[in-house]
Amino acid sequence: MRLAILTSHPIQYYAPLFRCLSQKLDLHVFFSHAVSDREQASGFGQAFAWDIDLTSGYPNSTLKNVATHPNVEAFSGCDTPEIYERLRSGGFDALLTLGWHLKSLLQAVWAAKRLGMKVCVRGDSQLSTRRSLPKRLVKRITHTSMLRVFDAALYVGQRNRDYYLHYGYPEPRLFHSPHAVDTERFSQTASSEARLGLRSALKVGSDVRLVLFAGKLVSFKRPLDAVAAVHLLRQRGIKAELLIAGSGELGDALHTRARELSVPINDLGFRNQTEMPAAYAAADALVLPSTARETWGLVCNEALACGTPVVISDQVGCAPDLAVDGHVGRPFRMGDVEDCAAALAGLFRSPPSPADIRAVSERFSLDRAASGVVEAVTAMTRRDAARKSIAATTP
Repeated sequence: MRLAILTSHPIQYYAPLFRCLSQKLDLHVFFSHAVSDREQASGFGQAFAWDIDLTSGYPNSTLKNVATHPNVEAFSGCDTPEIYERLRSGGFDALLTLGWHLKSLLQAVWAAKRLGMKVCVRGDSQLSTRRSLPKRLVKRITHTSMLRVFDAALYVGQRNRDYYLHYGYPEPRLFHSPHAVDTERFSQTASSEARLGLRSALKVGSDVRLVLFAGKLVSFKRPLDAVAAVHLLRQRGIKAELLIAGSGELGDALHTRARELSVPINDLGFRNQTEMPAAYAAADALVLPSTARETWGLVCNEALACGTPVVISDQVGCAPDLAVDGHVGRPFRMGDVEDCAAALAGLFRSPPSPADIRAVSERFSLDRAASGVVEAVTAMTRRDAARKSIAATTP
């Protein structure tokens, strides 16, 4: 079984999965676009390159992007007509696309179908945005038709599964491939020494509850809610401070609001991948106040891998999965800073054990994610073989 995978560009969360998957299947990963450091800056407000290797350990190549304005943000930003010939000459049996939000991804789907290949999809969409009845009806028609093109669909969590079922996708063709991070890398470097070292450098006392916000400082992630929640904790007598590992357009507004509320901020700025485990280790909790635009929230997986519990807005995609126990992960009503502060206070009163955190983290492993892909590909090919066998014996 030879599998082609198409994704927009090298992504820090997918590289470990591709490496794991390459141990289970004969595969080749195609990228639609080579992202520059400047393009990488989107949302962060500064150009950078990831400080971990994203392209070794699995076969891969970058397609020629002939888009007028090449980028990974707009649908037309990735236009790769050569994918047909690459699939035809590569001896592939199946194609996995990571979504269908780019022209390049749809080009690959149509090319694979013309070549008689099986096609599956993995994404993390959830039902969230309120729309008028006419828009809902149009979306139901278009999405139902589009999804039926795929021979299998991989869901990353409960809300993603609900999304597929809402649009009438056949349940037997759904396979669980959870969002996952390189747990081993994070856990190994999120040591007690890293915790004490960073807190010492920041002059944060051992009696301080450090609440971490990690990610882009943009509106849908609602970083100012984190400031307000820490303010409420301090009003209730909890010695809490905010730790920021990120950058973005709301940076000035965040600091202004913190000064108004007298909330101490330890601002690390943008932190690259190898620097993040120390931030998670130093924190007593991660808070993710985002709207439903946060279709998963992989910072929560990272935090758990580092032994740090999470407090998550109930609109974040991973909430039903990573905050289902109300202990290792605690949900709160999005936009309700009182509820967020109460969740944090409850966590500090009754923190989960390292074993409890590890048990949740291990349910979302790279091996489980890769196994889900293998299960889907195997099922597709078996169905196809059975169909061909029946056709061959039918008079």
